[in-house]
Amino acid sequence: MVIDDTLLNKLEKLSSLKVSDDRREEIKKQLSEIVNFVEVLNELDLSQDEAVVSAINAATPLREDTPQQSDVVRSILAHAPHREGNFFAVPKIIE
Repeated sequence: MVIDDTLLNKLEKLSSLKVSDDRREEIKKQLSEIVNFVEVLNELDLSQDEAVVSAINAATPLREDTPQQSDVVRSILAHAPHREGNFFAVPKIIE
């Protein structure tokens, strides 16, 4: 497929990009090469193959979802200069 000025103008509009006049020929050539490469992939016969999401044919191992006690709050509050219960105590700034 050959990318012409009309198609390049349409791509510029769709992508909200502006291609400078001195780079237009280079961009058209590169886009044509990309499209030609993708067209080669269309020649593959994939009718006997099924789509895969991953190359590994295994599921994610699951673990039992059990609640656990954590002492993170206690260890963080141990370093607080002032606290009230399980919260930091800070000076009041709004009356």
